[in-house]
Parts: sequence; structure tokens; C-alpha cells
Amino acid sequence: MTLPQGRDFHPPWPLTSGHIQTMLSSSGVRRQFLPRRAYRVLDSAQTVMVDGGEGIRLSGSFTAQNVQPAARGLAVLFHGWEGSVDSTYVLQTGSRLLEDGWDIFRLNFRDHGESYGLNESLFHSCRIDEVVHALGDIARRWPSPTMALAGFSLGGNFALRAAMQAPTHGIPLKYVLAVCPIIDPSEGLFSLEESAPWFYQAYFMNKWRRSLRAKQKAFPEIQYFELQELKQNLRGLTEALVLRHTDFGSLEAYLDGYSVAGNALHAMQIPATILTARDDPVIPVTAFERLQVPSNVELDIATYGGHCGFIRGWDMTSFCDEYIAARFNAIAAGKSPYP
Repeated sequence: MTLPQGRDFHPPWPLTSGHIQTMLSSSGVRRQFLPRRAYRVLDSAQTVMVDGGEGIRLSGSFTAQNVQPAARGLAVLFHGWEGSVDSTYVLQTGSRLLEDGWDIFRLNFRDHGESYGLNESLFHSCRIDEVVHALGDIARRWPSPTMALAGFSLGGNFALRAAMQAPTHGIPLKYVLAVCPIIDPSEGLFSLEESAPWFYQAYFMNKWRRSLRAKQKAFPEIQYFELQELKQNLRGLTEALVLRHTDFGSLEAYLDGYSVAGNALHAMQIPATILTARDDPVIPVTAFERLQVPSNVELDIATYGGHCGFIRGWDMTSFCDEYIAARFNAIAAGKSPYP
């Protein structure tokens, strides 16, 4: 079996632009053009709550496959920052894996997917313990001989960190794949502010402010922020909330808390793949080029793809779907997920 690689992705012009790939990735335009099969994971999906430990509840969605007598395995999908279980890229990947006979679990992080009222404390990117605990709960409630995990952007970062902890928590995770994951948060934050076009920061900030207002509405008795703080830029608002709502003494300590830069991935005990694009305008490729990865971690840097785009053509389908499905299927068959 030949596995696809990043170098195999050659989109037509103007999809050779990383900016166009990135902007189309989560756009409403893309949702209108995608074929109906890209939403099949929504059919018969069950909305569920999973245990994040210490009374924490996280929401998710489970869809059982019905194309073969027994499932190939359980595929768990993590969305990106300010995304949800219903983000286009999550639905499309889940639907593709469903076609191959995988059961699908899509997890919402805290305060994502309209889950603002489930937990009192705010989401932040160092809340890995509750995600690992939830992953263990998912494994127990939907047992499968093959459990594989894929995450996108910040979800890719969470996926890598969760996978490194899975063996010590008895979670039977067999493989993890991260698409355009955040590697060095301090560099990624700086990139959005200084080198990426202004509209990327504006896009994320508008979504984040809307989420913070929804959180405040869910718990009106708690003051999560001052109105003046919402007017700050990405770095300023992040720092204000970190100092107000976490035990980290500085923004730098917080950003370092979810970094997987340098040799951090040497703690990975299971097979893993990182797929990114050289033209990603959100996360600089230099962060990936400086990574020190062990032999069980595949680092695949494509020329094109933007940030979590990899859109093949005007049907708006993604190269990622085949890429992820091929590697998940290899793991389920007891084969190597590497070319």
C-alpha cells in the first residue's frame, strides 16, 4: 500500500496560494460547494458528555459506522482554536473515515461548540489534563481494538500532548496525526501579530471576543474580564486573561506550558505523523524545521496547503482526508503508517 505524502499535493492555481487555502479552509463558501458526502458523519450522530475529571464535563459527538460488520477502529478528532465538532474540516475528515468503516468521536474542548455553560472556569491551552481524562473516558465507553487520534492546528498541539501522556494513563491509543499543529506558541502568537496579514488576527480576535462574551452570559455572576481588556490585541488579551485566571506568573510561562518545540516530542511512545505546509501563513515553517523528532514521529512538510487547507480543487474537498484515512487504515491493518 502506497501512502500519500505532502509532496504529492499539487493544487491548481490559484489554490497554490497559502492565503487562499487558509481563507477557504473554514469559509462559508467552502461549505456550500462541498458534496453531501462530506457531512455524512452528522447522520445518526449522538451528542454526548464525557468526563474531564474533577467534575469537568466536555461535550462531543459519536457516530457509529454502518458500512461493515465491525468497525475498523475508533477515530477521535480534535478541532482547532475557536472551532468545534462541526467545523468543516472536522466534518469532512470524519465523514471520509466513516466511509472506511471507522466509528467517529468528535470532541469539543472546553468553551467550544456552544459549551460555555458546562464548566465555570475559562478555557486555556494548557488544560491538557481534562482532555487526556476525556480521551480515557472515550476509550472506556467506546472500546475498540484500534484507537487513532487526529487534530488540527491547536487541536493538533493538544493531540500530540495527549498522545505523549496516553500510555502512562492506560489509554490504548495506537497512532496520532497532527495537521498544522501549533509547535512554539510564543512564535505563533508573534507571527499572527507581526508577519501574518492583519485579517488573520482580526478573524481570530472577533471569534474569541464573541466566545468570551458568551461565557460571561453563561455565568453572569463571575467577572471574567474587564470591557477595556476586550479591546486589546491578541497578545494583550491573552496576557490579561492568563494573569487573571491561571497560576502562570507570566505570559511567557503560559506559552511555554503548551509548547512541543525542541526535543519535547522525544517523549512520544506511539507512532505519530505531523503534516504541515511550507506556505502556512499562520504557523511559520521554521518552527517545524527546528523540531527534533524521534524515529517514530514522521514530519511531512508539503509545499502547498496553507493553514489546515490542502484543498484539492473547486469541489473544496481536502487532500487531508485521504492522507489521514490512508494512515489510519494502515494502523488498523497492523501496518506501518509511514511511507
